[in-house]
Amino acid sequence: MNGPNPPLRVLIVDDEAPARARLGDVLADCAGRLPVEVVGEAENGLAALALAQQTAVDAVLLDIRMPVMDGLECAAHLNRLAAPPAIIFSTAYDAYACQAFDLNAVDYLLKPVRAERLVRALSRAHRLSAKTLDQLREAHPKARTHLSLNEKGRIVLIPVADILYLKAELKYVTVRTAAREFLIEESLTQLEAEFGERFLRIHRNCLVARDRVREVGKSPGEDEGHFLRLDGLDERLTVSRRQYTALRETLRAF
Repeated sequence: MNGPNPPLRVLIVDDEAPARARLGDVLADCAGRLPVEVVGEAENGLAALALAQQTAVDAVLLDIRMPVMDGLECAAHLNRLAAPPAIIFSTAYDAYACQAFDLNAVDYLLKPVRAERLVRALSRAHRLSAKTLDQLREAHPKARTHLSLNEKGRIVLIPVADILYLKAELKYVTVRTAAREFLIEESLTQLEAEFGERFLRIHRNCLVARDRVREVGKSPGEDEGHFLRLDGLDERLTVSRRQYTALRETLRAF
């Protein structure tokens, strides 16, 4: 004879304490219909990621609009976990958000959340594919605050503000900070489109942080070759002939 199903382990993420408290109360009201255990609460996506790596989570009730890290970005990073949780977004009414969710068959909750609706959402909660998350972010374009990768079974977050350069290497992109290098599986072209205001292209395979440019000079022994150096890094980066003129114009205006 089978025993009762173990409770669904839920993480509540919302930047407003009253909203988190209400979700906790509604989850308690659902206990008779669906066994649920609240394993933690977080006020933004960054805190949620830390909690999700410390305790087992089956589902995340995830607010969309939050400071520090929003819900859509958090969901993409959570998807890198070895066992990604199911994601259910919650939002105050936003026609564009709801349309994007409907088009991608993503479940969401409108605030204030009702018990019946929450039970239904949790009962069919599922992991979102990377493709679906990309499509949601396209519907709500906003540059990420962090890049991420899975390293030795843990999510490593790289603050975009710390990145000195991004360099394409075969199917990977090397992400360089003052501290170390990381390898991520993303497209340099897509990264440029997302972070074009922060980074400058100096070569077909390299983007640099525009506010960290320290020096642009002529490579010794080359008629038209140029290099660039960044604050916090002694490495010389090659500037292509094609990008040199545009780079000088951009830096002059900067």
